[in-house]
Amino acid sequence: MLAIIGGTGIYSIDGLTITETHQINTPFGSPSADIIRGHYQQQEILFLARHGEHHSLLPHEVNYRANIWALKSLGVNQIIGLSAVGSLQQEIKPGDLAIADQYFDFIKAHREKTFFGQGIAAHVSTAQPTCQALADAISDAAATDNINIHRHKTYACVDGPRLGTKAESLFLKSAAGCDLVGMTNVPEVFLAREAQICYCTIAIATDYDCWQDDPAQNVSVEQVISRYGDSLNQAKKVLAAYLKGTPAQCNSQCNHALQSAVLTPVNAMSEQNKALFELLSR
Repeated sequence: MLAIIGGTGIYSIDGLTITETHQINTPFGSPSADIIRGHYQQQEILFLARHGEHHSLLPHEVNYRANIWALKSLGVNQIIGLSAVGSLQQEIKPGDLAIADQYFDFIKAHREKTFFGQGIAAHVSTAQPTCQALADAISDAAATDNINIHRHKTYACVDGPRLGTKAESLFLKSAAGCDLVGMTNVPEVFLAREAQICYCTIAIATDYDCWQDDPAQNVSVEQVISRYGDSLNQAKKVLAAYLKGTPAQCNSQCNHALQSAVLTPVNAMSEQNKALFELLSR
């Protein structure tokens, strides 16, 4: 089962025939919004608006654990995220699409980043945090519509909600070697791995953040929104092309991430933790 997590500007999927709406309570609270089930391009998918139905949640207010847990409980084994990002590299122009393979966690404030603890000790490998089979399939789907997607990029995740300083932008670009900057994919990507879900984000570059010398190029909300529409349509075309094809077949560790990661014996877990572990292990 595939789930789409929509970021800024994506609060529904055009052409989705809705069959059911799920209101789910999780051990971690409520998801960002009701989860929509429907048919798109003859395939059944789920949709969740990351920031809420009316974009009422800032990045640090999103309940990432509840979102991923709820999707996992509904049988999801693949997630494609859609996210607005700033570009830290000249060749990734505003309006371009990109897929991140790597993540740089620059979150400094507290976000709940793991399902584990409180009686379950686990250390999941995130050396390769995204699903390469899913990324390849998305890239191939884009090629059928002659849409270029930049590949093998590194996404830096910052706290927000403020937009960054020039010093921070230059650090992420030069010292950390990042290509994209956003506010939401951490801890989403890592929680998906803990839940043994294939994960990949289609990043939509809206600006050059603020590393360039020209102040007119510095990111602003007005700039992001004004440039977003056409790029968002391109991302939706890629998604539609992917759904027309054969779903990606993952042969990596995405769906087996917990095999050697959990140190606590199941018989030593509380009943509540056993239920959590059972769901994540499916």
